[in-house]
Amino acid sequence: MKATYKFAILLFLVVFSFQGCQDNDDTAAPISLEVQDFIWKGLNQYYLWQADVPNLSDDRFATQDALNTFLRGYPVPEDLFDALRVDKSIDRFSWIVDDYLELEGALQGTTKNDGVDFGLSYKPGSTTELFGYVRYIIANSDASNKAIKRGDMFTAVNGTQLTVSNYQSLLAADSYTLNLADYNGTTVIANGKSVSLTKTVLSENPILINKVIVNGSHKIAYLMYNGFYADFDTKLNEAFGDLKSQGVTDLVLDLRYNSGGSVLTATRLASMITGQYTGKVFAKQQWNSKINSYFEANNPEALKNNFTDKIGTTPINSLNLTKIYILTTQSSASASELVINGLKPYMNVVQIGDVTTGKNVGSVTLYDSPTFGDENRNPNHRYAMQPIVLKIVNSEGFGDYFNGLTPTFLQKETVSSFGILGDPSEPLLNTAINKITGTGKIIRQTGKEFNYFKDAKSLDGLQNQMYLEQAPEGILKALE
Repeated sequence: MKATYKFAILLFLVVFSFQGCQDNDDTAAPISLEVQDFIWKGLNQYYLWQADVPNLSDDRFATQDALNTFLRGYPVPEDLFDALRVDKSIDRFSWIVDDYLELEGALQGTTKNDGVDFGLSYKPGSTTELFGYVRYIIANSDASNKAIKRGDMFTAVNGTQLTVSNYQSLLAADSYTLNLADYNGTTVIANGKSVSLTKTVLSENPILINKVIVNGSHKIAYLMYNGFYADFDTKLNEAFGDLKSQGVTDLVLDLRYNSGGSVLTATRLASMITGQYTGKVFAKQQWNSKINSYFEANNPEALKNNFTDKIGTTPINSLNLTKIYILTTQSSASASELVINGLKPYMNVVQIGDVTTGKNVGSVTLYDSPTFGDENRNPNHRYAMQPIVLKIVNSEGFGDYFNGLTPTFLQKETVSSFGILGDPSEPLLNTAINKITGTGKIIRQTGKEFNYFKDAKSLDGLQNQMYLEQAPEGILKALE
């Protein structure tokens, strides 16, 4: 990941006259506390809820020695990170890793992956036992060559029943055997079949399907997009160029399994959908009071994400639409929700599916370096944080969807009626086509509706982030 976060501590010390420990004492943290010291100072500077955590207060520790005494109470860095967060019912998405290489790859869609994108739900009548179901298979993966497909269920890994306490360890292995299952009308039960899978380093192209469906006078573009990975923005632009060349009249954007990613990519996608709003505000960032006060006084434009007509120097292929149909599920999160919310002030957004996750906040990657950016990182460890640092609202100032965005037409997926993705008869897509063509018919899902638990991209927390590629510009210039 090429993100370089330009926020510098020195500027904040000068501009805001912080009274934290680094102002009062030049004593460095001992090597044994380097990670903990990085965690405290990074969260003190950037955490969105910094003012709500007494132990992150700027005047909490008078000297570095006093801070060190506090940090020694948390020999495990992850425990300190959790202790410095607000209640998890408020902050559901901040994250820390002990290897930033893994984090950087995941944010760009590169992970150790066997190619099975799955959901997890509770078994009927249970609050502890889980089963999985395949949502789609990633191309060029191990699973793409195995007898496993969308809609297949599994209850166990290597013969061990999946539960809320063991699913992470079982599914984290580099290789395992999934024990397949069926729903028998009462419960999900093993069917005696299995498939062995091995994970490899895999870069997932988030554009799973890009096609045009002709229905009467309508040329309906269908784009299934599964992750806001900036490294694939050029391919996304090319996909829109292909749709534009075919003269599409309508667009169905399928974000049902898209748990988010880059704010920059979300802004570019919104610009490809529209095209007539270049330079206007797509979204606005709200940081903690220290950072926000600086920008509001010195460079308020830096807090805005505007529609654009270029990726670098390459023109964006825009469809100039005034109405869009977006498919969602409970897995649609962060940057997916940002696209929906950011477009609403400018066009008619018809949302079809289930209520979304409700992630209206974003993060940046913080490293243990003088500026918390990726240059001059501490060579003694690979810890990095992905704390929530901002809330994002649309051009009208709305961003209060903590409980998710409610669809225009509620239609939940059920495993027994999944259908083939991209096929006009697939239930969610079929409803969108019917709305476009004027029939208005909604195909009601059949089969058992299971209690959703998690999905593959949210298991480790790395792929359901809404993040900035870099912090807003302007800070370093103030140092000159």
